[in-house]
Amino acid sequence: MSVEPLALDTDPKAYLALHGLLDEPAADAALTDREREVRTLTREVVSREVAPRAAELDATHAFAHDSVQALAQAGLMGLVFPTHLGGTGDTNVAYAVAMEEVTAGCAATSLVFMTQMHAAYPILLAGSDELAQRYIPGLLDGSVYGALGITEPDAGSDVASLRTTARPTGDGYLLDGAKTFITTGDRAGVIICFATVDKSLGRRGISAFVVDGGWDGVGHGLPFEKMGMHGSSTAELFFDSVRIPADHLLGEEGQGWRVVMNSVVKSRISAAAQGVGLARAAYARTLAALTRLHGSRLPDEHTFALAELRGRILQGRLLLHAVARQVDTATDIPTGQIGMMKQACTDLGFTAAVEATRILGPYGDLAVLGVERCLRDAKVTQIYDGTNEIQRLLIGREITRAMGELT
Repeated sequence: MSVEPLALDTDPKAYLALHGLLDEPAADAALTDREREVRTLTREVVSREVAPRAAELDATHAFAHDSVQALAQAGLMGLVFPTHLGGTGDTNVAYAVAMEEVTAGCAATSLVFMTQMHAAYPILLAGSDELAQRYIPGLLDGSVYGALGITEPDAGSDVASLRTTARPTGDGYLLDGAKTFITTGDRAGVIICFATVDKSLGRRGISAFVVDGGWDGVGHGLPFEKMGMHGSSTAELFFDSVRIPADHLLGEEGQGWRVVMNSVVKSRISAAAQGVGLARAAYARTLAALTRLHGSRLPDEHTFALAELRGRILQGRLLLHAVARQVDTATDIPTGQIGMMKQACTDLGFTAAVEATRILGPYGDLAVLGVERCLRDAKVTQIYDGTNEIQRLLIGREITRAMGELT
């Protein structure tokens, strides 16, 4: 097999043709005309501006600025936001479809892409109109990068154990503490920071704030070296007596936990869409590589393995779309159902990449084919936005609660 880059990485027409073959009528039938329009637009931008840069970003660890800016210029960053803030007022399904497309082209770019939404959404959800007008448009047009400051060295899945403190003052709050594993933390101009105003209250003491990344006392760490997602940065944030005006509180004091729980619905749609997109990328790259090696008639062992993967990808896509549609139409989605989507789809992304590597044998290890990149990028999706172990715990709690109601 030639070890030159695959055509889908160098030729937008080849990219569009191959990924068009992977569309499934069973999944497309549930999409509206507008949602299919969003998918077409996203795929076209990805084929020209995102996918061709992915391998270089992975190799050099350069930040995916140009790729993200191309998505912003196409109006794709604000899909679930109202038009008066620079968004397009689209559905969560449209967003999920777009996230899958961006991830299939470059998972690292998709991580920056989704973090912009994750930073803007809590402001839309719980901020004042003034805060929304001040901060959301810049996040949606890509003129400023955002970050979500939740995780701490001793507080990951257990948000109630946060140690970052916000001490009330006469005209606002004084913020002290540190955050770690923060996507885009090294360059964030807008930070949604969760801190406790009273440690003795546990979850009920947590509040959420909008912090300007340029304020005095805000420190940005250097990016970590990571296994995957090299085109996105992950860093620490430090807060040393940062003065936060009272009007930068999101919601009421002590309502930060509610903001977290309402926000993770969106973030887990993002992670699930990444899982489906990574599975599709691994499948497409494997199919392209095998075709280069064997021509259009593949050995039966490869055909059978690809058939199995195709079915599993369709299952993941249907689950993603169905839960995202519920978020669009229902007022209260069970936490376990969101967890099932996140856990199943991100596990799919990783296992599909493992299987694709196995199918390709010695070629699966070659960086130029990009399958090993899918494998490295996929692992972290099982960890962030609530580890998959936590998702199984949430699902199990709903099962136990349901059984309790029957007895």
